[in-house]
Amino acid sequence: MFGKGWKLMSVFGIPIRVDTSWLVILALLTLSLAGVFPSLMQTYFQGAAPELGAGSYWIMALITAVAFFACIVLHELGHAIAGRSQAMSIRGITLFLFGGVAEIGDEPPSARAEFIMAIAGPLVSVVLGAIAALLSWVGYLAHWPAAVVLVLGYLAFINLLVLCFNLVPAFPLDGGRVLRSILWGITGNLRRATYLASMAGVAFAWVLIFWGVLQFFVGNWFGGIWLGLIGLFLKNAAQSGYQQVLVKQALRGESIKRFMTSNPIVVSPYLNLHDWVEEYVYRHHRKAFPVVSSEGKLEGCIETQALLGIPRAEWEHHTVAELMTHDLTDLVISPETDALEALGKMQRKGSSRLLVTEGEHLVGILSLKDLLQFLSLKIELEGEDGEGWGGEFVPVSRTTEADKKESIHSH
Repeated sequence: MFGKGWKLMSVFGIPIRVDTSWLVILALLTLSLAGVFPSLMQTYFQGAAPELGAGSYWIMALITAVAFFACIVLHELGHAIAGRSQAMSIRGITLFLFGGVAEIGDEPPSARAEFIMAIAGPLVSVVLGAIAALLSWVGYLAHWPAAVVLVLGYLAFINLLVLCFNLVPAFPLDGGRVLRSILWGITGNLRRATYLASMAGVAFAWVLIFWGVLQFFVGNWFGGIWLGLIGLFLKNAAQSGYQQVLVKQALRGESIKRFMTSNPIVVSPYLNLHDWVEEYVYRHHRKAFPVVSSEGKLEGCIETQALLGIPRAEWEHHTVAELMTHDLTDLVISPETDALEALGKMQRKGSSRLLVTEGEHLVGILSLKDLLQFLSLKIELEGEDGEGWGGEFVPVSRTTEADKKESIHSH
């Protein structure tokens, strides 16, 4: 879901990371508070305390921006700690362009667990906003420096804004998660509850996009673009959240031996490279082949990339055994493995094929194509409840992207 980033720290064993995109919003928020963008927050600091110099506005803006994201981290920690109390696996917290996200390894185990985790973040925002507002009021009465009072006042306002935005009943916002937990509890059907909550999320996303377009044409071009980007992000997140549930429910409990390719094409370790290319690579249009001995033992795997650096004229003088990869730990899987686990391993290892083995013997190959074909058939044949497994809302061609995104809360 995220690009290159950095790990800041761990809190209660929960890693907190910063995605590179977070630097963009940090810079934009600082610039807006400092008054570089006149249409944004310039009047808050400069209007309330015109006696302060430009340097003071910049320092206040930077402190406010950093403090705001500290609030976002605490908000996400609320989700993460509540999720852990409900026996959920917490992968970490990441700050990114649109705020923060707490990532879990799977869907919540129950509607109650979902509700507790979803509501925890907004409760943290309520507490943070109340503390900031109280301190700002005390500071005003006690005649604290204007810069301190203004920063605290803005933090109270921004936590209230985060609270209101996230309580909109639109998946995957916190309010949408709460809505899904209620629908899940009523219907007993996670997929249907996710579908309804996701549709609400898509509808809200279109409202934001339309509002952004209006803002753009009335002169607030920066705010309009930002609203449009948030709307597009929420729309994709809502759709992919439903896709993720579809994929998991379709594949969970299905052993890969049902749809793996048995008796796969293999090569001998003693085959020379010229014959391997001519008789296997060009003939079968594949870039990788398992290497199996005459006794049926899996010896390794060879890929066309291994030919780099070896002149074509020398291919006949080298064998497959010389260039094959021996360490297959990341590529080997049992035929009894759950299909969902196999898909997760493919994604973690960046491989589109896994070697299915029993002991030291190769019994089949599982490809991403096999998984998608099985998924497509199951979605087509087991549709139900109107929205179905394979309706237009969730194109099967995009299901691989869905399971890459297992984040639970976005802000």
